[in-house]
Amino acid sequence: MESTHGHLSYPIFVVDAFTSQPFGGNPAAVVLGRGEFETEWMQQVAAEMKHAETAFVVELEPGEYNLRWFTPEVEVDLCGHATLASAHVLYSTDRLAADRTAVFHTRGGDLPASHSGADGITLDFPIAVPEPEPPHEPLFDALAIDPREFLRTDGDFFMCVVDDWKTVAELRPDFAKLRVLNDVRGVYVTAEGDRAQHDIVSRCFAPRVGIDEDAVTGSMHCVLAAYWCPRLGTDVLRAYQASARGGSLVVTRKDDRVLLTGHATTVLDGLLHARSVPGELGRDSVGE
Repeated sequence: MESTHGHLSYPIFVVDAFTSQPFGGNPAAVVLGRGEFETEWMQQVAAEMKHAETAFVVELEPGEYNLRWFTPEVEVDLCGHATLASAHVLYSTDRLAADRTAVFHTRGGDLPASHSGADGITLDFPIAVPEPEPPHEPLFDALAIDPREFLRTDGDFFMCVVDDWKTVAELRPDFAKLRVLNDVRGVYVTAEGDRAQHDIVSRCFAPRVGIDEDAVTGSMHCVLAAYWCPRLGTDVLRAYQASARGGSLVVTRKDDRVLLTGHATTVLDGLLHARSVPGELGRDSVGE
């Protein structure tokens, strides 16, 4: 609603995704609106929030939403944890009934999300098959590893496969060296897990887009599913991302799609005030 100071107000939330506990998983900011926001303003908000991603959700009609994601520095084509956070906000605030599917229209395609009861929320994402790539010695030097396999994914993202999950957990990249690799937008490092608790373990580094390490990366698991499911002989993976915050999810390969199931928890909600939002269409404001 319009405040007494002449500001427009928009509901904003901070949600920890792929965790059931506050201060774990991957935090994302979620801003709700009606009508389109100007790109420059969204980028400014994301820079102010300083999370790996800030999501902007615009309702088209009940169950149908436009969704865009921004790091503190750039807009991205696909983001899993901020999509989970967005769906969590819609369901947890009763803006969408638990028996309804949310369909997010994004630069990465239409992404359905559904409430899965005690299991959390399930996202339906496209699978992404990585391709073998010649060795990249400067990247290996920055990571201080010698991977057994090296592959390329979409958008100048790469994947290093190592022999031991402990190597993944104990990795200490040289971020200064990573930042100057202009041909590397980001890199995943992964290994088979201990199989007692987790089938696969991974980490994600993307300093070129303003994220030294992403805490839990939903979109990465679309690549990991394509790689690990045939090698481990299963279509269901218990996955753990071994960042400092850590996070778990269940990854299910289904034809050319990947289902990502995890929990999320809200740690903050309030109003984002803006004196003006150039280019925004529709109503003057969105109240709680």
